[in-house]
Amino acid sequence: MASAAASAASEEAVKAAKVLMVGAGGIGCELLKTLALSGFSDIHIIDLDTIEVSNLNRQFLFRKTHVGQSKAHVARDAILKFRPNINIKSYHANVKDSEFNVDFFKQFNVVLNGLDNLDARRHVNRLCLAAEVPLVESGTTGFLGQVTVHVKGKTECYECQPKPVPKSYPVCTITSTPSKFVHCIVWAKDLLFAKLFGDKNQDNDLNVHSKDGSSSNSDVFKRDADEDLDQYARRIYDHVFGYNIEAALDNEETWKNRKRPNPIYIRDALPEEALKQNGSSGDCTKEHEEPSAMASLGLTNPQEIWTLADNSRVFVEAFKLFFEKREKEVGNLIFDKDDQLAVEFVSTAANIRAYSFGIPLHSLFEAKGVAGNIVHAVATTNAIIAGLIVIEAIKVLRGDYKNYRMTFCLEHPTRKMLLMPVDPFEPNKSCYVCSETPLLLDVNTKETKLREVIDKIIKSKLGMNLPLVMIGSTLFFEDGDGLEEDEAANYALNLDKVLAELPAPVINGTKLTVEDFQQELSCSINIKHREEFDEEKEPDGMVLSGWSAPVEKQANSNGENKSAASSSSAHDTVEDISTKSGMKRKLDEISETKENCGASTSAQVVEDDDDFMMFDEDPKLKKKRSQ
Repeated sequence: MASAAASAASEEAVKAAKVLMVGAGGIGCELLKTLALSGFSDIHIIDLDTIEVSNLNRQFLFRKTHVGQSKAHVARDAILKFRPNINIKSYHANVKDSEFNVDFFKQFNVVLNGLDNLDARRHVNRLCLAAEVPLVESGTTGFLGQVTVHVKGKTECYECQPKPVPKSYPVCTITSTPSKFVHCIVWAKDLLFAKLFGDKNQDNDLNVHSKDGSSSNSDVFKRDADEDLDQYARRIYDHVFGYNIEAALDNEETWKNRKRPNPIYIRDALPEEALKQNGSSGDCTKEHEEPSAMASLGLTNPQEIWTLADNSRVFVEAFKLFFEKREKEVGNLIFDKDDQLAVEFVSTAANIRAYSFGIPLHSLFEAKGVAGNIVHAVATTNAIIAGLIVIEAIKVLRGDYKNYRMTFCLEHPTRKMLLMPVDPFEPNKSCYVCSETPLLLDVNTKETKLREVIDKIIKSKLGMNLPLVMIGSTLFFEDGDGLEEDEAANYALNLDKVLAELPAPVINGTKLTVEDFQQELSCSINIKHREEFDEEKEPDGMVLSGWSAPVEKQANSNGENKSAASSSSAHDTVEDISTKSGMKRKLDEISETKENCGASTSAQVVEDDDDFMMFDEDPKLKKKRSQ
């Protein structure tokens, strides 16, 4: 009888529920299907992305004819074909758009996330807290996955624990002494690609001075007025792979205990005759398709490891195609793993540099994995996680707080279990998002400009989109639409003033109030003046304390991500993670299992909507017993 009553209660809760789904990709497709087949009848979906060919191997609601169309709209239409009587409303939009505000979120009984980036996840977390709507988070990476429940005042919020950030490398390693293929990828992506095709005003550590005066410009990367594309491409090739290597070799001290690299000039890698026979951009693709150096040169296998000559041919061809086919974009480009031409350029540049330094070459397919910090998706994992999301959503709708679970999906069984349920964690009392704990900012108030604090701290670290900054009742910066022209002009002037010279001076002991009305988030920052900072360890020139600092995430040479160890020990004891057996289980057993499949316990995971996965976060695991 009790079981029948519980089942009836669940059914009623499901029928009456209004659910918001954010993300209609790998997890989203499985989730929408499972919701529809579980009896949910009022579902709203938000997704900004459009369908790409690479989605089709696992996002089963989409077909080849849908490529280029909205994921949210197509997913809706696909489900309505076999569940025509339910209500599904789709939004082809960014969840951070102003229309999706706190009032919008308040209409839902539960929010289910299937997002692919940290920024959007933080935004949704804050809106759910403000609207007091439960959030079910999820993520997958390969065979790994997890589902977590976040309810204001009862469990930790999404931001209570630190989030991993991509591994960073010393500039000297990237520019002068690479020893791994990932170093070459970072150099090609963040330095060379950015210098040639990105914002020209951004700082860049590449050597821009020509050895022999072959260019009339002081910056060798600038194209001479009378220089054709072939000459320009050859000159850039010789500069970055030849002269720059020679310049590095001049420092004998550097190479005492290292293998010396070999400078490469285009005349050696690609004879003049071969260069003249290089592909013609005119036949690289059909007019409506995106340019591809591979297509232009007749190369068809991205999993083949090319020779130095082939890498050089593709590099030169990709370089020329950017200026011939996408010249309007040059100067504003940012590397995107979904941009075929960008991937070709970065992959071949990295391989040529790797060849010079005696590092094994990689195929285009492998290099794309390293460049995008990506691990290939597994459709089955997405299906399992989607099922777990719905189970937790039903518990939330029934108000069954005692049975909420945070569940990890493992690649290898631990005690014959692939699914590890753990009690949700309590809110972190030091979380600045859900507990309003004041933060502390060490900063040189006499030299640091307000713009730097807003960009590096308030927007980047705290994740605020439209911040308002004030001291007491004095407002000296506000971002967003609806400002009067004179107000916007005054705030713009304040951006370039150092903190101590603002209308209300920011000095040692000042307390800043920072708010984001869109997220309905407010926090306080106490200022501590400090004169000096370690350029290597504190590159921002300021240090924020009292927030969950990111855990460093590493990308290894085959494109997998490995999170650095969290501050908690990997051998803390965790009591039972099984709701039935009641047996005790140690966290190091779970840790060992995860590490064997490319993730440590300090890595929760994120489902990426384009065939790949990226680690996102990991909660500190504590002693827990499932009931």
